[in-house]
Amino acid sequence: MKENETISPPTSLGRILLAVGPGLIVAGSIVGSGELIATTKTGAEAGFSLLWLIVIGCVIKVFAQIEFGRYALISGKTTLVALDEVPGPRIKGRGNWLVWYWLIMWLASISQLGGIVGGVGQALSISAPLTQQGVAYNQAADAEQLARFDAFRQAHHRGETESDVSTSNTWGTYDATYRSADPGQHLQPHDTAIWAIIISLLTSVILVVGRYSLIQSFSTALVASFTLLVVVNVYWLQSEAEFAFSAKEFLSGLMFSFPEKTAEISPIRTALATFGIIGVGAAELITYPYWCLEKGYGKFTGANDGSPQWKQRAAGWMRVMHFDAWGAMLIYTFATVAFYLLGASVLHRIGLNPEKGDMVRTLAVMFQPVFSEWAATVFLFGALAVLYSTFFVANASHARTFSDALRVIGVIAHDEQTRDRWIRILSGVFPILCVVIFIAFPAPAQLVLISGIAQGVMLPMLAAAALFFRYKRSVEGLEPGKTWDVFLWLSAVAMLVTGVWTVVAVLS
Repeated sequence: MKENETISPPTSLGRILLAVGPGLIVAGSIVGSGELIATTKTGAEAGFSLLWLIVIGCVIKVFAQIEFGRYALISGKTTLVALDEVPGPRIKGRGNWLVWYWLIMWLASISQLGGIVGGVGQALSISAPLTQQGVAYNQAADAEQLARFDAFRQAHHRGETESDVSTSNTWGTYDATYRSADPGQHLQPHDTAIWAIIISLLTSVILVVGRYSLIQSFSTALVASFTLLVVVNVYWLQSEAEFAFSAKEFLSGLMFSFPEKTAEISPIRTALATFGIIGVGAAELITYPYWCLEKGYGKFTGANDGSPQWKQRAAGWMRVMHFDAWGAMLIYTFATVAFYLLGASVLHRIGLNPEKGDMVRTLAVMFQPVFSEWAATVFLFGALAVLYSTFFVANASHARTFSDALRVIGVIAHDEQTRDRWIRILSGVFPILCVVIFIAFPAPAQLVLISGIAQGVMLPMLAAAALFFRYKRSVEGLEPGKTWDVFLWLSAVAMLVTGVWTVVAVLS
């Protein structure tokens, strides 16, 4: 780093807030897949009983996140370069065990983005169908969802706890016109795939020409707009007798309890997959330092020359990073709880589970009690905002991490010019790869949960890395205090338990 690139850190609250940003980008990728899809699906399956796990998942991993960011700031090293320093099995000149498992997790993560772009395609195919079949499918599917919703309300008014409704007649005309080769399944139109292809191509262009400031501003605006809508929805939901939740129900969700597994669903397995991706999941733990470096925190701190001035700058920029990470945590935790409450209050009570081709349409039902005939329009705007924000930010992140991985495993040269060139190339390629995955496996919710499982397995590995950075890579005079260490160890234990629990749940 050049000496003239160093900048003294801001000290006033106002200037510190102007210097944050990496956490907002991470929040942009979190709110889409984790909150909108995985969290609401967990609420739909488990009701209120797993709210405690969702809250812990948002808060506890921030300590490890900051350790990763701290080492990036004081060393100027990217995450995968830093992970390659962690002791353990390695291939000489080709990376260690952590880097190679990250490559496995990356495969699952890119599949997750296939699910995300599929969700964007679903939202657009509902709001703007491209074919006559798409129009007919929307009419039949909307009629089915409305029938289920009305049946639940009627049952509630009669004092019944369960509703039973036949929806076969809503599909009669459609199934007769568009016959499916698979009995019992409705033939899916191609509108979703077409929209997904269009969105992927557009994203490739934007990312190839885009820069950090564009990514930060765009993702922040998208997430903020829909988060506001969700909060309004949860608030007004309390005025709907059938869907309002009591303080007792809310508090019961914060107790350590578990829902029962049924033949159709496994709420615990879904929740564990959700735990891996809500808040800062394994993918975000790895990408966060990249955005810190791109924001300039490491460059502004400068190379460690051992001087008191350097330590002062490092401490100041670490303080900014703390504001950034914890501020983002408050935002996405608030949003996560709101999404979970919607899933538990509306979808769980009606008996709907967001899956496969009707994932987005099912999620839109959460807005039906408050926004009634405007529900689909309001939700589709929000779904497009957060799902596309995730797709946009995560592809940008993957381009940076994967190009770095190519350096670590010795595929490309280590100079920054080569890495920057590969970031541009991969920024154009990855969105296309995502849509290919979705077309090959058109089940968005399942793709997201597969990634959650892979990330859950990696959490204990990253916990070990965070402890390694804390105790083996700290700079004297910049070590955190004992209280921080206690919470860092608690974070590591929680991540270890989650990883082991995830493996057991998957194998059982």
